[in-house]
Amino acid sequence: MSDVPLLLIDLDNTLVDRDAAFRAAVADFLARHDLPAADLAWATAVDAGGYAARQDVAAALAGRYGDAVPPGAVRTLLDTGAADRVVLAPSSRAALADARACGWTCVVVTNGRTVQQETKIRRTGLDLLLDGWVVSESVGHKKPEPEIFRAAARAVGTTLSGAWVVGDSPAADIAGAHALGLRSVWVANGRVWQGSSCRPTHVTDDVAAAIHHVVLAGSR
Repeated sequence: MSDVPLLLIDLDNTLVDRDAAFRAAVADFLARHDLPAADLAWATAVDAGGYAARQDVAAALAGRYGDAVPPGAVRTLLDTGAADRVVLAPSSRAALADARACGWTCVVVTNGRTVQQETKIRRTGLDLLLDGWVVSESVGHKKPEPEIFRAAARAVGTTLSGAWVVGDSPAADIAGAHALGLRSVWVANGRVWQGSSCRPTHVTDDVAAAIHHVVLAGSR
């Protein structure tokens, strides 16, 4: 294996705004089935930014609406609702292109179901901007487990030596990087860092700034 500059990037709420896509999907679901628009806040809380177990979210929705929605409607919402609505910001697209032009190997490392996550990657055109990706369902390990980061390096024929991790989750991304001794950038998305067991190497407000920081740091 060759040691090349490796940039491991989270997908949901880092490269793409998964929460915004989910909210849009739920709003459409509520309108389509003549359900209260005010339930958007409830459904968003149940979803917990995508970290709630899918079966728990499905059970909550089914329990709340019962026969008010057709069979399969909840499953369709959870399977394709957000995946069909995610977008890649032009600034993020440009940052990835710049990183690869500077010699970085860019790999998405994401928790989730393979079909759903790969739908997001292909729908946004990330498949043309990345050197590879790994999804927790496919590799049998979830962030922050070290194995998923190692699987990402193997997927592109390199090692984790000198790698950076970029992500929005203190527990999944930053703690995962810390456990492996990797440098990291936390994408704050307007939040304040409150972790106590470890700290990111750097903090930025958005993923484009995070990628640019890594590229600049790597050139020093």
